[in-house]
Amino acid sequence: MTMDNKSNNFNKAEFQHYTVMANEAVDALDCKPGKIYVDATLGGGGHSELILKKIQPDGRLISFDIDSDAIDFASNRLKDYKNLTIIKESYSNIKKVLQDLGIKEITGGIVFDLGASYHQLTKQERGFSFMKDAPLDMRFNRDSDFSAYDVVNGYSEEDLIRIISEYGEERFTKRIVKNIVNYRKLQNIETTGELAEIIINAVPKTKEKIHPATRTFQAIRIEVNNELQNIKNTLNEVLTLLSVGAIISVISFHSLEDRLVKQCFKYYASKCRCKPNEPVCHCKPPMLELINKKPILATELEIKENPPSRSAKLRAAKKITSWEK
Repeated sequence: MTMDNKSNNFNKAEFQHYTVMANEAVDALDCKPGKIYVDATLGGGGHSELILKKIQPDGRLISFDIDSDAIDFASNRLKDYKNLTIIKESYSNIKKVLQDLGIKEITGGIVFDLGASYHQLTKQERGFSFMKDAPLDMRFNRDSDFSAYDVVNGYSEEDLIRIISEYGEERFTKRIVKNIVNYRKLQNIETTGELAEIIINAVPKTKEKIHPATRTFQAIRIEVNNELQNIKNTLNEVLTLLSVGAIISVISFHSLEDRLVKQCFKYYASKCRCKPNEPVCHCKPPMLELINKKPILATELEIKENPPSRSAKLRAAKKITSWEK
């Protein structure tokens, strides 16, 4: 679905969004007029607006999001920019959408701001947070039929152990899952408050500052939205869409996301990708040049203004050659 920039009556008070590392992520793109850019995760439109200011008058920006709240807010915020196209689609469909728009290459660059937004995490009815009791939901795309309720009440014990251990890196996974399974034998788990209480009762008290339910909620959210697989698939696909000289800039918020980005960039920036037992290297030249070898972190000032930004990591790379035939 393509949306023109038309003014609407969306209430700003209903949508709160803090754009993490806005300047750093956009500065890494080295934006220039006349080129095509993509904001894969529109959110509140912070990155998009900075890009648009830099690419006037003849650059073009295509921005993606599957969250209707984000699109409503950002469409109003960016209504005065004529060279913007907002697409209600997952970034996993970037290639097809660009083809439908007649765009063969991303000539300037692309920015990703991964994970859930502040609005999603804090708006009660979205069911992302254990801090506010709400129906179990956690869908980025509210048109989807699959939610956290289905995961918590429908997954087998083995599958729950797998996702909470793998996606949440939770050391008390088996205790938590046992409590979930025992509880749902009596009745379905309906709300975030119920689930949080089940988790609290399952784990021993520790000196950790984070809430006991944090990792489990993260794992369920990742599963509901297929986040890691989408990231992995999209990063590989997007690199084929970038023109030589175009830049990819990615902000991640937890170790699993950052690991995928780091591994992807490292692979395509390596001079040799042969297996250890291969006697002669036949690898293609590196596709990427790393702009920063170590991730860029949020400043102390930004962390003070927006504490969740303390976990953000920014990695950027430039495409220096093409592997396409």
